[in-house]
Parts: sequence; C-alpha cells; structure tokens
Amino acid sequence: MKLFGALLCLLIVPVASLRSEILAGRYDMAAVRDPATLETKVIEDWHPSAKEPSIRQKLIEITVCEWWPGQKVRLPVTFSAPVAGGPCKQVVVGNQALVTKTALPTGSMLRLLKEQGVGIVLIGMVPIDNMDPVGRLDVGMKEHLLKSKDMRFAPAWIWGLSDMRALTAALVEKEVFQPQKVIATGGSKRGVGAAAAGIADERFTGIMPVVAPIIDSPGGPYVEGMMPQELVQMDKDFIDSLPTGKHPNTPSAAGPALVYRQKLRSDERITFKQAYDAGWSAEEIKQACTAAWEVCRITNYLPALKKRGLEIFYNEGSNDNVSPGLLELGKRFPDFPLYVIPGGQHGGAKEAGFLKQVGGLPDVEENLYAFAQHHFFGTRPLVATPKVVPHWDKTAHRLSVTVTFPDHAEPQQNDLWYSLDRHPDYTLQMEYDAWQSVPLSKTGTGVYSGEVVLPEGSSTVDLVSVHGHAAAGSTLTLSGPLMRKELR
Repeated sequence: MKLFGALLCLLIVPVASLRSEILAGRYDMAAVRDPATLETKVIEDWHPSAKEPSIRQKLIEITVCEWWPGQKVRLPVTFSAPVAGGPCKQVVVGNQALVTKTALPTGSMLRLLKEQGVGIVLIGMVPIDNMDPVGRLDVGMKEHLLKSKDMRFAPAWIWGLSDMRALTAALVEKEVFQPQKVIATGGSKRGVGAAAAGIADERFTGIMPVVAPIIDSPGGPYVEGMMPQELVQMDKDFIDSLPTGKHPNTPSAAGPALVYRQKLRSDERITFKQAYDAGWSAEEIKQACTAAWEVCRITNYLPALKKRGLEIFYNEGSNDNVSPGLLELGKRFPDFPLYVIPGGQHGGAKEAGFLKQVGGLPDVEENLYAFAQHHFFGTRPLVATPKVVPHWDKTAHRLSVTVTFPDHAEPQQNDLWYSLDRHPDYTLQMEYDAWQSVPLSKTGTGVYSGEVVLPEGSSTVDLVSVHGHAAAGSTLTLSGPLMRKELR
C-alpha cells in the first residue's frame, strides 16, 4: 500500500500534460449478429422437458467470440419454447449456470413461457475466472488489457457480448423464434450483460437489470489500489472492530467472509502496480477505473436509447456496493425508472449478515413478470417515476414528504423509507445501514404524503418512497429517486 501511495503521488503531478490512450470497449455488430461464427454444437436437440412436458428445449454450445488470436470463448445455451403453437413472438434472454445441462426456466420466466408462450434463451454467463480455460482465461484477459489498453478485454464487454450472441443463436431457430420484442435480464454480472446488450444491440427492445451498476463503477475503481485511502481505512477499521460486537446489524464473525468476497471481486481486475509497470500514464490509470464499465453505463446513452424506444427498469439495493451512485442518479436523472429496495444488499455469505439480497426477493421476481406484461403485451402500465419533494422542519425535527405521480397513477401500497447518517458508497459499513418506514397517505389524485419525526443529533437522512401498483394480474413495485436531506 505504501508503494502504491508513493507511486500515485509521483504520477498525479503531470496528469494534465499526458494524453490517454485508453480505448472504450466497442462491439462489431456485424460480427455479433453473424451466425456463421457461432460454430454451434448441438448437445441435446429439441425434446419435451421431463419436468414440464408442455415445454420443448434444446441445448447447444456456441462460440461467443475469439477474444484474442487462438482463444475462443464457448458457452452453453438453452432454448425453451412451448411444444404447441407457432414461433415465439416475444423472447426473454437470461442466464444459466456454466454447465452443459439443459436449464429449465424458473419463476417469472417459467410463468411467461407456460402462460403466454414467451420464448426463453439462457446462456451460461459466469465470472471470467470460472470460464474455460479455467485459470488462464482471466489471466490472458488482463494481459491483453495491459498491452492494448482496450476495454474490450474487461469483464463487462464479454458479459454483454454473451447475451447478444445468445440471441443470434436463437434467431437461427426460425421455426421456433421470430421475436418482435426481446427483453434482456439478469442480476449482478448478468445485469451488466443485460445493460450492455440493450445499449449496443437494437434487437433488444427492453432490459430489466437487477443489482447492476447504473451510473458509477461497481464495487469500486476497476484498477485495484485506486480506492480513496479514507475509504480503505474505514473498511479496515470496520473489519477490525467486528469481533467486539459493536455493530448490531453485522455478525461479529463476518470479517473473513467479507475479505474473501473482496478477493473474488479483485481477481477479475488489474492492479495499480500492473498498470504502472506496463507503462500506463496516471491519466490512463485514472480513466481505466471507470472506462471498464462504459459499455453498461446506461446514463451515458439515455437520449439515444429513448429515441430508439428501448424500455428500461432497474432493481437496485440501497445498501449495495455494486450499484453505487444512487444519490447522484437521483439528482441528475430523477425520472429514471427503477425500484430502490431500502436496505437491499447485493449478496454474499449468509454468515456475513447479507439477509436482504435483492436478487432473491419475491417483489423483484414479480417485477420481471409485470415488466414483461407491459413491454410484450401492453396489458398494464409501467408507471412513471414519481416526483418526491421533502421538507425539513428543523425546529420540530419533522421530515414531511409529498410524492406526485406525473401519470396520475394510484398505487395500492405506498411507504416512505428513511435512514440516518449513512456511510459512504463503497464502504462495507454502508451495506449494513438500517432503514425504517412510515406509510404514505393519499392526499390527491396521484399524490401521497407522509411525515416522520427524527431524533436529534443526526446530520443527514436518506429517503426513498416505495410503491406497489397492481394491475392486470401483476404487481409492479417501483420507487422514487433515492434522496438525501441535510438536517443541520
């Protein structure tokens, strides 16, 4: 750490005079859509599912790309469609495990398939170090990134490509898939893939990422060693203090699990020393920290995507280091369509106290069904993000909030959630910040209000309104933007 700090100090001085050669990851869309390069291997041809006889399935393996000369990336893909009926006019692209075994859709995907004939395409997308050749692919990825400074050799790029190539493979099956609309969805890295596919590929008409980054980089800077030192120290102090039991929301034995999780995340990234030794400038190291995620940073593409007609809906945890920057998002893009789950976490070992993992929540699963009902069939509205106006009465210590739906929607469930003196993004302690709620009452057409008396001594309060809107047999849970109010 002292070496990194010393090198960083040396590099910071001449930043303004240096030219960056970092290349953002780009997709060759003609190559992405070319079925001739799939090199498809049929593992199991079309057959009825043993568990669901009304569903037919096919398992194949495809070449996602030749990532660098001589290194092809091949992944399994499962197709699922109704046994009866014509070609599927709606398709969901999601993910399965990295095993050459037919994967049966579950949850909302299975419901959409059985009830409404939606085709399902699942590709085996996993961390790079688990992909063949195991132990070499991730190493080669980082070596090529360090040599080329091209962010196509970063995880987000190939995760997005995987979804796009899975759709290319599905479109070969013309008797089964003739989609007019396609939704990409997935959680974490698979949410990154869904976002990147939606941004780059016009064949996708809707995306619903879960616990995926929106505006800032997931888990911290892509170059390890570039996290601000004060945040690094906060994490060290937090882990060191866990055995004392002073953190009521965190198990005292959570430290090893948290350290191990951070190691897994770091293993897919390059280090400051590696970049410095490869001759990268200070500006290039700084730019790489965020450029690695440019292919999925949807806020940089919103005007073009809106013009194209791509529909989006994100599901994010308020306590998730993989989807930081929600306060900035609320300031810059207050009408961004999303559901912020108060206290929602990304995931990890149960013994580390990750008890509200967003990807496994029933309302998030239901959101995929509701989003599909809207996007595919138009049977329900998406509901516009509400405008939230807080007012702080310092004398009475009362926070009052008015929530207004611009489309005059009237959700059946409405609550205000709040959390005091939250910890900074990217810190471990932020993932355990506590939230409380009070109900919101209807005060007009599409207007809801509520208030809460806050204890003295707090400096800030974070707040988010959460709403459940039931229509046409589905419930969409959405929220207003995450906001912060100064109390002093």
